[in-house]
Amino acid sequence: MNVHLPKPQLAGTNSLEQSLARRRSIRNFTGEPLSLAEISQLLWAAQGITSSEGCRTAPSAGALYPLAIHAAAGTVENLATGVYRYIPEKHELALTIKKDLRHELTHAALGQQSIQNSAVSLVITAVYEKTTWKYGERGIRYVHMDAGHAAQNICLQASALKLGTVPIGAFDDSEVGRILQLQKNEIPLYILPVGRPLT
Repeated sequence: MNVHLPKPQLAGTNSLEQSLARRRSIRNFTGEPLSLAEISQLLWAAQGITSSEGCRTAPSAGALYPLAIHAAAGTVENLATGVYRYIPEKHELALTIKKDLRHELTHAALGQQSIQNSAVSLVITAVYEKTTWKYGERGIRYVHMDAGHAAQNICLQASALKLGTVPIGAFDDSEVGRILQLQKNEIPLYILPVGRPLT
């Protein structure tokens, strides 16, 4: 059964300029849980639907949207530990694996402990063929640009929520794919561990 997420907030208490000024790569977390509302906001910022035509919070070449967001949840209030796939069209989570995989993801990411210590790690994946069928080889570049847009949205939304995150690109692609049980043509591009910053 899918998890319906709280409706995203469209008016925050921090300005965009404040979020930009405060954004930093944060690798150390308190271990405190995140709320389901915070997870909802982060996922909406990454790939949420913002119009009746299906437009999203992050731009995509040709509006083809080749990305998916997977949430490896550890300590999130009212959310069972496991891996979930974000469904933008319904703003909900679909459980894909009933297991805490943060340790395995840490190992696949060369031992980067921010993943193990996060409340949730968001993994951005892509299916290149969703873009390359139209743009050929150059579509690979466009997919990477799409992923960068989504990752920056996550970073800025985390900043606005006074949470910490860091974009991670150093990991074994095939191992992350195996851990998350991704389809063969779905490639991991980013891991963004998120938690409450340890100050």
